[in-house]
Amino acid sequence: MEPFRFPGLPTRVVFGHGTLAKVGDEMERLGRKRAVVLATPPQRGQAEALAALLGDRAAGVIADAVMHTPVAVTDGALAQLRALDADCLVAVGGGSTTGLSKALALRTDLDQIVVPTTYAGSEMTPILGETRDGTKTTQKSPKILPEVVVYDVDLTLGLPVALSATSGMNAIAHAVEALYAEDRNPIVSLMAEEAIRALARALPVIVADPQDRAARSDALYGAWLAGACLGTVGMALHHKLCHVLGGTFDLPHAETHTVVLPHAVAYNAPAVPDAMARVARALGASSAAQGLYDLAARLGAPTALEALGMPEAGLERAADAAVASPYPNPRSLARDGIRRLLDDAYHGRRPDAA
Repeated sequence: MEPFRFPGLPTRVVFGHGTLAKVGDEMERLGRKRAVVLATPPQRGQAEALAALLGDRAAGVIADAVMHTPVAVTDGALAQLRALDADCLVAVGGGSTTGLSKALALRTDLDQIVVPTTYAGSEMTPILGETRDGTKTTQKSPKILPEVVVYDVDLTLGLPVALSATSGMNAIAHAVEALYAEDRNPIVSLMAEEAIRALARALPVIVADPQDRAARSDALYGAWLAGACLGTVGMALHHKLCHVLGGTFDLPHAETHTVVLPHAVAYNAPAVPDAMARVARALGASSAAQGLYDLAARLGAPTALEALGMPEAGLERAADAAVASPYPNPRSLARDGIRRLLDDAYHGRRPDAA
């Protein structure tokens, strides 16, 4: 066994059915009295219902979260938060809501309780990505990591099939890159392979029957594991490309991850054959890159950046940005190779098995 480090993260996880009712108990455990409930505008009703459940422990609702966590939105939410005199944050929703919660926690050091309703996984990480003037940057801090995550499988039963598919593929991306991360370790690799296996097993069932409770439970379990991988080890080319594309061209987050993943994997495959074998095994496929592409297609998820509104003229800018600053990746970053990768992703070509 090679030496390794495993920086276990201190987030408390509550997983099950009907666990939304435990949020008040978790506040009490943290010694908190007044929570602001965060959400996106479409999920305001869900946030208000949770606030009603909390009763006088709810200080108010801020339903302003949007994709890519724009700093201007955070600044506006921060002003509301200060006026409400809260002592903790409760976020209900997907990655956008979690992002706003993390941004507010970074600025205030308030405790966070996150209640995920998608498979984003960011609730398990001390990482925050924020967008300012069309550029998305990330930072890492213990202040960003939520204190408690409450996974309630019942809240995912109404997640639309299309969002279930792309959110699940986004989670798989975290696990895939964990397998070849520069600081990977055998514990995270076990979690990553299990996450891919659980999600790949669950997502086709969910597409066929969105109310399948066992599949929903498997998918949320896989997303939790994938998020824990994302929070424990560093990511590489795939996540860098998705940050560039999302922040620069305002592309939808989960859909962008879904499209780019097979092509980033194909690019890195020659440098990490052992990791590719584990991905393929978890997918039940002969090729990791093709298996990921075929899974997305089977789910009816997008497979081309063009379909997401990416301008073809932006591919040159994206390629430049992807190699503009060094970052860990198992294969050296060649601008021409990245440009070909992006072209394949733009047109939705199935990766070559070789």
